[in-house]
Amino acid sequence: MEQTKALNALEPFLALTKSASSPRAAADLISRATSAPNTFIFSELLSAPQIQALSSSSDYVSHLTLLKIFSFGTYETYTTTPGFPVLNDTQLLKLRQLSFLTLAKNPSDLSYSNLMTALGLSTPRELEDLVISAIYAGLVTATLDPYHQLVAVSSVSPLRDLQPNSIPAMISTLDEWSSRCSSTLLDLEKQIATIKASALRRQREEDEWNKEVEKLLEEKLEKEGGHHSSLQGGGKGGVNIGGIFSSMGRRLGGGAASKRGMGAMGVDDGEEGDSMEVDDEDEDMIGGRSTRSAKKRGFGLMGGK
Repeated sequence: MEQTKALNALEPFLALTKSASSPRAAADLISRATSAPNTFIFSELLSAPQIQALSSSSDYVSHLTLLKIFSFGTYETYTTTPGFPVLNDTQLLKLRQLSFLTLAKNPSDLSYSNLMTALGLSTPRELEDLVISAIYAGLVTATLDPYHQLVAVSSVSPLRDLQPNSIPAMISTLDEWSSRCSSTLLDLEKQIATIKASALRRQREEDEWNKEVEKLLEEKLEKEGGHHSSLQGGGKGGVNIGGIFSSMGRRLGGGAASKRGMGAMGVDDGEEGDSMEVDDEDEDMIGGRSTRSAKKRGFGLMGGK
């Protein structure tokens, strides 16, 4: 967005290059373009034939060099190179802002002292005002740290032109980056293939284990099923559980112990009723014997037979 805004701001000056037929007019166009607001990209203006013609003019060649500094140079280059035209306040502010963009490429060394030296500023307040103006112009996203005397830059707008012969170096850097990405992708594909193969192997082993467990369970259930059917059938080769309970009841004499025992062993209600009737008869018989014994003792005391 900021790049589009800067290109739109430069359009009127590109149109005026067609009428800048003299070196003086071309030099004046450079001064106006570098002083205008929102003009931060100058590569198209620098490549115009009328501007390039200044290289053959000894009086205005410095203006061509000045435009190159605004395009991809720094404030330090301007101050260390003699013979440049004097800049007005607007041009000085813009050149410092553009220089700050270049310095922000190295965010680990943005101390107040280094920036003040590189930008020709004398006080921390001047530096803070410059950074704030760059932030409001959309050039950078940054925060000031007056306590630690640091400027923290989080993003920089692409508003600086490339230096001549810098494209081959960029292509080489991009080729190296592309090679590293390709190597990383190959390693990832190998790891993915290894993980998939391991997962398939574990799945096969799990399926085989489940089949073996199911087979063992089926065999065990078949054996237990045959054993239970022989126990519950009571037929040939089986065990008659009801007959065992019945014979145990008869051996116990059909008394209260038999009733409790058969109740604990699960004898049904009909059998329990029978055992209760037997208990009643036993009680009557016991009661009769006790009465006859008592009568005999009584007759003995009275002198009877």
